[in-house]
Amino acid sequence: MAFTLPSLPYDFAALEPTIDAQTMQIHHGKHHAGYVTNLNKALEGKPELEKKSVDAIIANLAVVPEDIRTAVRNNGGGHANHSMFWQIMAPPGNGGGGEPAGELLSAINSSFGSVADLKAKIADAGAKRFGSGWAWLVVKGGKLAVGSTANQDNPLMGDAVAGFSGTPILGVDVWEHAYYLKYQNRRPDYLAAWWSVVNWSKVAELFKAAH
Repeated sequence: MAFTLPSLPYDFAALEPTIDAQTMQIHHGKHHAGYVTNLNKALEGKPELEKKSVDAIIANLAVVPEDIRTAVRNNGGGHANHSMFWQIMAPPGNGGGGEPAGELLSAINSSFGSVADLKAKIADAGAKRFGSGWAWLVVKGGKLAVGSTANQDNPLMGDAVAGFSGTPILGVDVWEHAYYLKYQNRRPDYLAAWWSVVNWSKVAELFKAAH
């Protein structure tokens, strides 16, 4: 099998009360696992694609055979997006929450004015994304930018495919399965609470790598 489901770096209940254990179990063990299974199924017998990283595959969907392109876009995007999502979260007060620092903070202040302004832009992008999708913070042209994508699209897919581009360093899942058990239809409440589990150290690491 080309791709495997990554283990969570914490227990299912570790992000409570922000994200409940049952949501984490279903989200990781059913949804993300499903994307991995379906991506492997789509890529079966395509060794030239199986040996690439998922980021490399979704960043160049044009070379993926047309008959499997949609499956690879949806499931490859789902695998890439969730693999990042688990990493950029941590238990509140134990790596999660707080504020960014150092070069990342300087870049945020330079691009948005303040961390509060960044959070407001992410909340706005996530709340206004109709249906399922993601809100993102990306590095683009040496600067930071905020946008959103539909379904499991990823900014690495580029403007023509995803409608937003850049190297993602933070992404928040706004599919209902990410929050519905606890927040029901209150997506803005979920987006506001989510900052208490953001692992800014990991985001800073991704920011550094994206330069």
